[in-house]
Amino acid sequence: MSYAIATGIEMTPEELLRLPRGRARFELIEGELTVMEPGGAEHGAVAMEAGALLHAHVRGHGLGLAFGAETGFVVVSGDKPTIRAPDAAFVSRANVERLGRTEKYWPEAPDLAVEVVSPGDSFSEVNEKALAWLDAGTRVVIVADPPSRTVTIYRPGEVLRRRGEEAVDAGDAVPGWAPAADALFG
Repeated sequence: MSYAIATGIEMTPEELLRLPRGRARFELIEGELTVMEPGGAEHGAVAMEAGALLHAHVRGHGLGLAFGAETGFVVVSGDKPTIRAPDAAFVSRANVERLGRTEKYWPEAPDLAVEVVSPGDSFSEVNEKALAWLDAGTRVVIVADPPSRTVTIYRPGEVLRRRGEEAVDAGDAVPGWAPAADALFG
């Protein structure tokens, strides 16, 4: 069965949850449906590696919850909600206890968002998305760029670039998580 999905139409988070899955990935940007192109093989491998490293550390230290790709986070609430889905994410134990578990979208921005640059992404698009995460309350955004094998760390008021054996330190957003940049690329 195929579905034709119009983009740019206004939609609520509840309507977004009811859309058919499997053929496309969606985000809600200021209340408008946006179709996200699926990532390529390299994108998926890097996202999995970053998510696996994050999950192992978070679980091993009881820090909170790590989330995989396609988990929706409500980053703007009100009449025009935005629901974004990073390639991996983390929410601290304190925030999990404060907000509780949910079957729907996580009700606020994660403490850490990981984004992997896709082949069709421009620098300005990725930079804009990272800054939007910070504006929504995310404490650290990690952007992995497979072709250059570099990782950019965004924090409020600071942008750092790492490569090779340099540590990708998430600081107090994910205490103790500081893999080498190369580790994210497998």
